[in-house]
Amino acid sequence: MALWDRFKDSAQTMQSQLNAKKNDLKSGGFRDASMAMCALVAAADGSIDPSERQRVASLIAGNDVLRNFPADDLQTRFNDYCQKLSADFDFGKVGVLQTIGKVSKKPTEARAVIQIGIVIGGADGDFDKAEQGIVREACFALGIAPAEFDL
Repeated sequence: MALWDRFKDSAQTMQSQLNAKKNDLKSGGFRDASMAMCALVAAADGSIDPSERQRVASLIAGNDVLRNFPADDLQTRFNDYCQKLSADFDFGKVGVLQTIGKVSKKPTEARAVIQIGIVIGGADGDFDKAEQGIVREACFALGIAPAEFDL
């Protein structure tokens, strides 16, 4: 089986796991951390081009778990995190990782945030090294071993 096929199966499995936990993922902390993760993955290479931003925004809108929250609220939060990362990537990344780290004491939410990062990162068919690295950093912010997610 090709590497991409294995990854695609893994991403589908993660999305299924997220859907199964949907009722447990309704807190404001999870909402904020997941939008921070989406912005971080979109900016993984250090910048966010408009097509990347639009692609991630449509993935957010189509994600069943994230439908627990009003779409306009998610969009506002995603755009705010993207703006912070675009203004100064290194400084913005510190703040975004702090937002992600706020769910570290809730293991279900913390793992779900990582799974969302992986699903979003791989949705274009290429979970590249920069995206993997940024999700790995988020694992550290949450106190989760990256190896748990093969990162």
